[in-house]
Amino acid sequence: MEDKKNIQIIEWEHLDKKKFYVFGVCMTMMIRVSVYPFTLIRTRLQVQKGKSLYNGTFDAFVKILRSEGAAGLYRGFLVNTFTLISGQCYVTTYELTRKYVSQYSSSNTVKSLVAGGSASLVAQSITVPIDVVSQHLMMQRKGESMGRFHIHVSDEKRSVMFGQTKGIILEIFRADGLRGFYRGYVASLLTYIPNSAVWWPFYHFYAEQLSRLSPKDCPHLLLQAISGPLAAATSSTITNPMDVIRARVQVEGKNSIISTFRQLMLEEGPWGLTKGLSARIISATPSTIVIVVGYETLKKMSLRPELVDSRHW
Repeated sequence: MEDKKNIQIIEWEHLDKKKFYVFGVCMTMMIRVSVYPFTLIRTRLQVQKGKSLYNGTFDAFVKILRSEGAAGLYRGFLVNTFTLISGQCYVTTYELTRKYVSQYSSSNTVKSLVAGGSASLVAQSITVPIDVVSQHLMMQRKGESMGRFHIHVSDEKRSVMFGQTKGIILEIFRADGLRGFYRGYVASLLTYIPNSAVWWPFYHFYAEQLSRLSPKDCPHLLLQAISGPLAAATSSTITNPMDVIRARVQVEGKNSIISTFRQLMLEEGPWGLTKGLSARIISATPSTIVIVVGYETLKKMSLRPELVDSRHW
């Protein structure tokens, strides 16, 4: 009888690619809608000086809701949805790289580490310009701005949402040219490549450890749903300092990662590197559960017909 403790991984060659992409886009969109408010809160917490506006994640949530309404929690969301493209590029690169690396190493840790880092490199090259615009939109508070640019849009005839997006794009271009849309690119790579490279090995590590500790009849999907948030909390804690610096470089228009780091340490000390960590973990936990359960379910739904009943997934 097959040992159910061994959690088998569905690889690229097992998938029906058409199903995989269609289901994947729908799943990603649902996840983004649910966690976007915490992404906005995290960014505002990271950019603010000390505790000048918000005292923490919950305080920021309440204040934004009171002063800007529910729409305030979704500033820049429509622009951010363009990252769906990078999301599909991410999973494709991850799966293809795992397949390539498997020719040279059978270690799941090595495959996950290399594939996660490679996938993040490709995705960030597409995501950074979208992030720059959406983050500036996140900074637009009612009647003022926390960022470099403050966009005024008439409520008549013009959509405030699209008017602000156009205004931000023009302001970035006027201030920095095309380079402005890739501001913080290196900081993003230094944040998200390690985050992705660390998340996948930790995810598989936690899943393997939990499978050894759990009863034999424990569903694999439950173990994976627990492993995802544990991996997210671990990788978020490790990479949060660089994420704070990335946010400041992109929103405040800084040119140097080192000078931004020095200024942060001078003004707020080592604790400044933990800013937004709780919001990051809070947003990562439910989203990671959905991502893991959704991604593993997505892969099972996308299995080639002849493989559906061929083994225990």
